[in-house]
Amino acid sequence: MIDKINELKNYFQKSSYVVFFGGAGVSTESGIPDFRSTGGLFNARYKYPPEVILSYSFFKAQTSEFYRFYRDRMVYLDAKPNTAHTALAQMEKQGKLKAVITQNIDGLHHAAGSKNVIELHGCMLRNFCMSCNKFYSLEFILQTEDIPLCSCGGIIKPDVVLYEEGLDETAIMKAVNHIADADMLIIGGTSLSVYPAAGMVNYYMGDKLVIINKSKTHVDRRADVTIHGSIGEVLTAVLAEGDVAYE
Repeated sequence: MIDKINELKNYFQKSSYVVFFGGAGVSTESGIPDFRSTGGLFNARYKYPPEVILSYSFFKAQTSEFYRFYRDRMVYLDAKPNTAHTALAQMEKQGKLKAVITQNIDGLHHAAGSKNVIELHGCMLRNFCMSCNKFYSLEFILQTEDIPLCSCGGIIKPDVVLYEEGLDETAIMKAVNHIADADMLIIGGTSLSVYPAAGMVNYYMGDKLVIINKSKTHVDRRADVTIHGSIGEVLTAVLAEGDVAYE
């Protein structure tokens, strides 16, 4: 792994347009469970499967049950940015990292200081009335019981993309353009199994494709560097002075 991290450091130093594409694995070190690994959200037991509860049709048909699950399993108020988030924010400050493209909805990239964050699946910190579009904070949602209602009487919905909903077209175009322009693409903490987001990495045509993930992905065979390890540890090592030394 040390050789691979040094190779990654070399790539980063020679690059001027780095883009990071991340998923749930970026936030697991902040205490937020991912969806598909052992112990992840999709392996928990509920009356309905999580992928059913987190669908738009379920939200419309059983809004009360949706919010019971949402408050219980989707919101982690105590979660703080971890070393992966802070390393990416530092890379942006250096002028090399041009965009963070995330499938996460926790808002931790912004909390860490990253400015150019493209949230493909929205953000739970934002909520809006489905009738009048009035904005509501996450704190408001948590202070209410059962179904949160707007002052106009409309139902409030988290500004997140549920199953059966399409991604925001503007976010898609921004993500695709950044990936296509990148001279280095780092993919981290994602199984690359959720489409259409996962398909966006196919727009990268450069020769510095990096995968950092604890498990294998179907893109590993295309990658120039593949590291199966902690994203926070790897990215922190990339920013450190000098090469990673053998112990």
